[in-house]
Amino acid sequence: MRLLSALLLAETASALTDIEHKPFMRKNIDPIVSPGKYISHMHSFYGSDAITKDLPTTAQLQKGCSSGENPNDLSIYWAPTLYYVSGNNTYTEIYPATFKTYYEQIDHAEIPFPANFHAVAGNASARSQSDVDERVTALTWWCDGNGPEDRNSRPRAAFPRQTCSAHMQAILRFPDCVNPDKVEEYAYAAQNGGRCPGKMKRMPSLRFSIGDGYCFHGDFINGWFEDAAQNMLKAKGQTFMRIDGAHGNGKQYSKCKARDADPENGTSDYLKSLEMMHGHMKKKERTWEA
Repeated sequence: MRLLSALLLAETASALTDIEHKPFMRKNIDPIVSPGKYISHMHSFYGSDAITKDLPTTAQLQKGCSSGENPNDLSIYWAPTLYYVSGNNTYTEIYPATFKTYYEQIDHAEIPFPANFHAVAGNASARSQSDVDERVTALTWWCDGNGPEDRNSRPRAAFPRQTCSAHMQAILRFPDCVNPDKVEEYAYAAQNGGRCPGKMKRMPSLRFSIGDGYCFHGDFINGWFEDAAQNMLKAKGQTFMRIDGAHGNGKQYSKCKARDADPENGTSDYLKSLEMMHGHMKKKERTWEA
């Protein structure tokens, strides 16, 4: 199978922008799901390197170095690391041919991403298509060049059943509604007839992909500088727009090199991450027994 092409794809002609990112770290942390702990399955990280086991603020992310091509976006994006498992049980990381974040549906946005907004898309516990809320996340895997028969012959969120003639791709949509007064409250407009529920406001729609079948999921913490986030809304009425800002034009990689901000802790080794995860579970079991 060819390398995974991690792309966020637009389905409509609504205004959009995109940013290409390079991976700078893999590690057994998830600051949203398991803050303060080294017990997560392995994730690959893209964007600001001001990320550790603890949940950062937008201001903290903006002090880091980004692996993305837009200096106005210091957001952090991560998703499960994909591995090739050989016959002798050796795990080899598969790097995406491309990883892009696409911000879509800007024409429908009422507000930019608020400071400190963070969200998880997808269900890490999913084991079948029935566990996947495809209507809102649009989770789909397919092979470029294999024709529609490949996608129609299996559940949309499942891995392709044959070798891809080109790249393997996926789509995953993030929540596009948020309560600006309480950013922990978010939802999908698709769950409410295309409108945001209650006091929530519509944001640009973010998509990205990299992961594993039904349980594929992704995490995002907003690190956009405020002026650029506002500039994104000016893309309304345009098919595509680069988002410039006070920190540079919208297609310019950082001169710095993004690195692990906490290299002495956690692990980038898959088998070691399993040991740390299982050790945590055994400790919890002993606590329950006591």
